[in-house]
Amino acid sequence: MKELKFRFDPESRVRPGETVAVQVQVWGEVAGKDGAKTTGRLRDTASAKVAAGQGWLSKPFRFQGTDDGGFVNSGDAGFAAIFQSLSGQFLQKDAFLYTAPLQPGIYTIEAETKGVKGSAQVTVVADAPSRKPAEKNSFQATADTNRYRKLAEHWAPFIAQETWWQPKADIPTRFDFDGDWNGENNWDNMEAGSSQAYAYYAAVETGTHWFLHYNFFHPRDYSDNCIAGTCHENDNEGVILTVRKGEGEFRTLELMETLAHNNVYSYTNDTRLRKGAHDIDAKIDFLDGHHPMVYLEAGGHGALGVGASNSAYSATRADFKAGTGITFVYKGVAERAAHGNDRNVGYDLISIEESWWARTKQGGEKAFDAPYVYQPFGNRPGAGQRYMGSFLGRKHGANKAKPFWGWHDERTRRGKVLNTGQWALDPAYAVTKNITFPAAMPVDLNYVYNPYLGIGEAGAAVAATVPEPAATPAEGSCQLEAVIDGSAVISLSGETASYQILSGQPEIEASIGCNGAIPARALSEFEVRKNKGRGTVKTLAAPNASNGFTAQVQVDDTARGADRYVLVLRWRL
Repeated sequence: MKELKFRFDPESRVRPGETVAVQVQVWGEVAGKDGAKTTGRLRDTASAKVAAGQGWLSKPFRFQGTDDGGFVNSGDAGFAAIFQSLSGQFLQKDAFLYTAPLQPGIYTIEAETKGVKGSAQVTVVADAPSRKPAEKNSFQATADTNRYRKLAEHWAPFIAQETWWQPKADIPTRFDFDGDWNGENNWDNMEAGSSQAYAYYAAVETGTHWFLHYNFFHPRDYSDNCIAGTCHENDNEGVILTVRKGEGEFRTLELMETLAHNNVYSYTNDTRLRKGAHDIDAKIDFLDGHHPMVYLEAGGHGALGVGASNSAYSATRADFKAGTGITFVYKGVAERAAHGNDRNVGYDLISIEESWWARTKQGGEKAFDAPYVYQPFGNRPGAGQRYMGSFLGRKHGANKAKPFWGWHDERTRRGKVLNTGQWALDPAYAVTKNITFPAAMPVDLNYVYNPYLGIGEAGAAVAATVPEPAATPAEGSCQLEAVIDGSAVISLSGETASYQILSGQPEIEASIGCNGAIPARALSEFEVRKNKGRGTVKTLAAPNASNGFTAQVQVDDTARGADRYVLVLRWRL
């Protein structure tokens, strides 16, 4: 006979959007060799779930409270049972983090093991004790004049961040999230620091390519069993995109490489690219056609393509395969997740060149540590240059997290192909070693601009390939005319309009005229006014970074026959 016992830490009352740990213990009878039965806690584990709308459960973890129950096992030494006293130890993965929905109510957690089922209720009320410390810091958007910013925005990844039993530690944020540049207080300051979402970016350029770096910083690398360096203060993993120059403003993404725990993984949709020192691990999945989709694991934050075999996010389902997670999209605004299973939270970009890189050259900083001398393989530039190779951190493991110039790949370093720092400092050379490019796809190894190797001047050389955009008017308007019979969704971008017919006949006599194109910029105002037409008009989406600055308007003409519509769109920066 077995039963399931639920234990909440600290109690089963929780505020909307907050969390509580729940341990599911399995109890039952065990028979010794002499036939005597003893009742106690078993080493079995149970699966747990909640119904849709009932909240969310993380993947299991070792219970972090004091585990004061001993296990009972069948006797094998001449006595009925052996009780093992393991008080205060983290025993097995039988706990889950429950995240409450935003609506108060009484919700049910269900568990099962080998046909034995049980359930427990959680009361979600606004007056429950809050265990979520108030955040002491908040950051406003600042001007970024880096010439590669527009390019970095266009290719900014979609981030599928898995969350676990410390969900705030899984949110990619800024190094000074706690209001200072001291790396050795980040672990302790995590709860009170800002949870606004950020990613860091950098860009270097050759005659044929741009190489875009995206770094994802976290205050903690954590586990449910911190032993042998499995946890440490600060964490920074990331991706490098190889973008070929050519026709079009943003050109073509050929390859994405990701870093997970000192191992590089490669992704491409171009069948002409073949394995080199690394295999092709999977294809690249995209959001809206130009935001590569990246998965970050919980706890250790290794970066992978969402199509990787060990990714816990499904691009097809647009959801995490098990447990909880937050998805982040580039909006140019650093938003806060409402809870550990939120969706499409906006993040902003920070230039590494103007932040981390600039600060490595300042004295008295407590942000960086562990200086090293760069010694690239292959007679490449930069040899002998000194770098601060790690972020300063002391909790659980000293100086474990690294900015990109301190990264390394185990396979290529061991094979003396790419030395410490070389994968990210010299990505043009590195990509030709990791992957085989055909002769028809040359890779120029000479940098036009790479400040991290001391090459190039910020300005003229970059401006030649990324022209300064023309000044954008502060406001503008467009007038759209069309004959519509039925329902249609109109997508508007720049000075163009396209129609998706939901019902009825195709649109006819459609035209659009603008005195200023809808800009690919954040807007303070956007409105659509119907000047003519008998049906209803509603705005489905205002233009913003997450939808490629494409507005969507729906027209519903339910009367018999067609009617002419005149719509006026107005916007203001």
